[in-house]
Amino acid sequence: MEKKLGRNDPCWCGSGKKYKICHESQDEKMARLESQGYLVPPRKLLKTPEQIEGMKKSSEINVKVLDYVQEHIKAGITTEEIDQWVYQITTEAGGIPAPLNYDGFPKSVCTSINNEVCHGIPSKNVALQDGDIINVDVSTIYHGYFSDSSRMFCIGNVSPEKRKLVDVVKECVELGLEQVKPWGFLGDIGAVICEHARENGYSVVEEIGGHGIGLEFHEDPWVGYVTEKGTGMVLVPGMVFTIEPMINAGTNEIYEDEENGWTIYTEDDSMSAQWEIMVLVTETGYEVLAW
Repeated sequence: MEKKLGRNDPCWCGSGKKYKICHESQDEKMARLESQGYLVPPRKLLKTPEQIEGMKKSSEINVKVLDYVQEHIKAGITTEEIDQWVYQITTEAGGIPAPLNYDGFPKSVCTSINNEVCHGIPSKNVALQDGDIINVDVSTIYHGYFSDSSRMFCIGNVSPEKRKLVDVVKECVELGLEQVKPWGFLGDIGAVICEHARENGYSVVEEIGGHGIGLEFHEDPWVGYVTEKGTGMVLVPGMVFTIEPMINAGTNEIYEDEENGWTIYTEDDSMSAQWEIMVLVTETGYEVLAW
């Protein structure tokens, strides 16, 4: 049960301000919406100023790692080398790679190439080839705060078809981001992403989506990308989640690698791409914390 605060009590967010001049009006608006049947986030999903600062510091490491990968990735590099980069840079900055040993995942980063949708496991036996597209998905823990983002990289002479897929998925993320507005709906994000992907002849993976993040690796809400406008959880300032659609050039049907229990592939061997950003809902719009 969330404690009932008096108007002159210190606000629950730890700002040091009185409740009546900090979160009282927001809490009242959430209560009204909930009484009208809307899905509103519980208070535990709304990050405090202190928590947001911790997540920003974690995100700085996450972005630094991906910037390094972007500068050094090329044909001939093994995915094991990428894993070593991620581990070294993260730990030198005082962080911990969040994927390492997460539910038994054996590496510090996910590297998903071509027809791999997500959760590709780095290997010394997998070297990047000219023409590959690869998603490098980095997640960081810093002083207990989590961050998460991924980027696509085109290796050498990539075909126009592959490059278009990579570009369109980035556009999908940007369009989704434009829908992050206080008191909007989570479904608005997925609706525009799905529309743009399908307009370009692509399909959207339905089983895997984005997620809340901050105090844990994966929190509520789950963020899907085949949704309708005006549906889903109300976007309230203080919410933090990822936007990370997985878009396939062919069917949206996928399957899991039976041997490693992690890597997800397209059912028809078509190409897949994904970009991921981590977003904070603010009182005026949004702030991208990791990209």
